[in-house]
Amino acid sequence: MSDDDLGGFAPPPFKPDAALLQVQRSLRDMKLAARGNGFDLRGKRVVELTSDSAAITVKLARKLALTPQWDTLTVKSAAEQRKLVDEVKKRLARWDQED
Repeated sequence: MSDDDLGGFAPPPFKPDAALLQVQRSLRDMKLAARGNGFDLRGKRVVELTSDSAAITVKLARKLALTPQWDTLTVKSAAEQRKLVDEVKKRLARWDQED
């Protein structure tokens, strides 16, 4: 998308450190327990977060299990950050229905 498509305005630069804090806060609001660089649900690891200078790398469990299979996502913008939070909410709802 060019600047002309946005009416001459560029989107704000993505700040991974600030975004990481927002994602962590959102995950705690979803009643996930923070443990090191990840978050647990009922004692099972469901999300792991790592950050560098350009992006946040997220490992998201496919199913609620002691040794889960992981989907890896990269968050490089505010839109991707919102998608991540929405995806975690969807998976939590699905896991509640499966139990």
